[in-house]
Amino acid sequence: MNKNTELRQRTRRAKITEMVRNLDSFPKMPPDYKQYTGVGGIMTLFMYFFMLWLILSEITYYFDVRILNKFVPDVEFNEKLKINVDMTIAMPCREIGADIVDVTNQESLEFGTFHLEDTWFEMCPEQKMYFEDMNRFNTYFKEKYHSLRHILWRAGYFSNFKNVPRSTTPDYPHDACRVYGELELNKVAGNFHITLGKSLSVPGGHIHLQQFFPVYFANFSHRIDRLSFGNSGPGILHPLDSTMKITNDTKQVYKYFIEVISTDINTNAAKVKTYQYSVKELSKLTDGGGDSHEMSGIFFKYDTNPLKIVIKEEKYTLLQLILRICGCAGGLYIVAGLMTNVFEAFVSRRYGQTAHVSGKFVSPTKVNESNRDI
Repeated sequence: MNKNTELRQRTRRAKITEMVRNLDSFPKMPPDYKQYTGVGGIMTLFMYFFMLWLILSEITYYFDVRILNKFVPDVEFNEKLKINVDMTIAMPCREIGADIVDVTNQESLEFGTFHLEDTWFEMCPEQKMYFEDMNRFNTYFKEKYHSLRHILWRAGYFSNFKNVPRSTTPDYPHDACRVYGELELNKVAGNFHITLGKSLSVPGGHIHLQQFFPVYFANFSHRIDRLSFGNSGPGILHPLDSTMKITNDTKQVYKYFIEVISTDINTNAAKVKTYQYSVKELSKLTDGGGDSHEMSGIFFKYDTNPLKIVIKEEKYTLLQLILRICGCAGGLYIVAGLMTNVFEAFVSRRYGQTAHVSGKFVSPTKVNESNRDI
C-alpha cells in the first residue's frame, strides 16, 4: 500500500515536472548548433568589460546622495520669526536706541529687548583675527556657494563662527556699543533700526527723543558680526556676517533691504527648520529732517517670502538599482549581438563564403586543398 502510494506520488511529480518543462520560454540550443567566431569572442570581451564598467557606475550612483531643492507655498502664517543680532556701533550705548516695528504696529517691547553693552570699536588682536577669518571664510563660500552647497548640506556643516571673542580692556573710556540678542518677531514685514536717542512708546508706534534736537557727534560706523534669522542650519550662509562700514559724516544713513525665505532642511545629517535671506544695501546722506525715514542711523528693513524652500536628499532603492543593472545588461547584450551579426555579415559579403577552423576565417579553396591532402 505504501509502495503504491509512493509510486503514484512519483508519477504525479514527474507529470508536473514535464508540464513545467514544456512551458519553458527559454529553450536551450544544442551544442552542435553553436558556432564560435573570432569576431564574437572579441565582441564578448568588449561587452564584459563595458558591462562591468556600467555596473560599477550604477553602484557608485546608488551610493551617491542627491540634494533636491523644491519650492512650496509657505502656509505657516502663525509661526514666529527669530532674529539673531550681534553688532557694534561706534557710539556709546547711552546715545542710541535699538527697536523693531512691523506692519502690525505691535508694541516693540512685546518682542523682547536687545542687550546693549558698552565696549570699544577698535578690535583687539583676537577679535581682528576672528573677524578676518570669518570675512575670508564667508567671502570664499559666497563666491563658490553654488558648487559647494550640496557638500555643506550633506556633511551637516555648521559654521564655527558663533561666539565673538571678548575685547580686552584698553586704557581709554568706552566709545562704542555692542547690540546683541535674540527676539521673537511676527512673520510679517518689519523694520529693525538703530538711531540716536532712546525710544518712547506712543500710540501706534514709538519715537526717538533726540531726533528733535540737532546732534553733531553721531557716528554710525558699525561692524556686523552676526545677523541671521531662525535656528542655525548646515550649509546656510548669512550675507551680512563679517560686514564693516566706516563713516565720518554725522548724517550718514545705512539701509539694508532683506528678503527672508523659510527653509526646511531634511537630510541624513540634519533636520532643521530655519531661514535664509538675501540683502540689498543703500547708504546715503540725509538732511536731518523730522521724517523717521530720513534720520541718520542703521535700518534693516526685512520682509518674508510667500514661498518656502524644501531641501531633501534623494536616493535610489535597492530594487531600482537591480532593475537598472538588469536593464543595462540586457540592452548591452542585445546591442552587442546585433553588432556582431552586422560585422560578420559585412565580412562574409566582402570576402565571400567562409568556413571556420579553430575560430579563424578560412577561404573555401584552402578547405578543399586540405581535404585533398587528407
